[in-house]
Amino acid sequence: MGAQWKQAGREAAAQKKGQLVNKLVRELIVAAKMGGGDPHLNPRLAAAVEKARKSSVTRDTIERAIKKGTGQGADSAAIESVIYEGFAPNKVPVIVECLTDNRNRTAPEIRHLFQAGSLGTPGSVAWMFDHVGLIEAHHGGSSLDLETVAIEAGAQSVEPWADSDVPEGRLGARFTCERNDLVGVARGLTAAQWTVVTSEMAFVAKNLIDLPSDQRQQVVDFLNALDDHDDVHRVYAALK
Repeated sequence: MGAQWKQAGREAAAQKKGQLVNKLVRELIVAAKMGGGDPHLNPRLAAAVEKARKSSVTRDTIERAIKKGTGQGADSAAIESVIYEGFAPNKVPVIVECLTDNRNRTAPEIRHLFQAGSLGTPGSVAWMFDHVGLIEAHHGGSSLDLETVAIEAGAQSVEPWADSDVPEGRLGARFTCERNDLVGVARGLTAAQWTVVTSEMAFVAKNLIDLPSDQRQQVVDFLNALDDHDDVHRVYAALK
């Protein structure tokens, strides 16, 4: 579906550079800021906490991040989400979501990445994507009918989801819904014994571009360069 571009081994590479923990902490802060500090009432925060734990982020670090997000203490966070748009090589539309405490620093750095080597170009591409609520989850019942599950949870669409976050023998699915319905759908899935891995706003490409292998590699290299930036949280590309 192209909801989110993912490079194989991306998280492992980021962790080696010490970037993964920083990105996970920022997601914890923003999730707590947007939906409150109780993971039981905030599906996005619950998913962020689970990812942080799987990546060996310490309990103390997680708790401090949540407190920052909810404005507790003298070091409450001023992190905001900022969206940048443009084209990867071969005219592939790209949306970059950044979490930053200084947009005046982040903006020129992202523009430089788009313009480096004349590979990418800034531009308006948001109309090529749908901005939706996205829930990625897995369930122990491998014979469940996903369409029925989606209807009962209030999701608009669903598709099978295969990812390293889906344990062997479990059924993975990616649900999309109206942005205002995100919390309700995530809670409904949790109540139906689904394990929610991702619960967030996302950009889903309306049409995916299929490229030959050499041109595709150019796009992947460009997306890698974007993703390596400390402030980049998510990269969405209309790439098949």
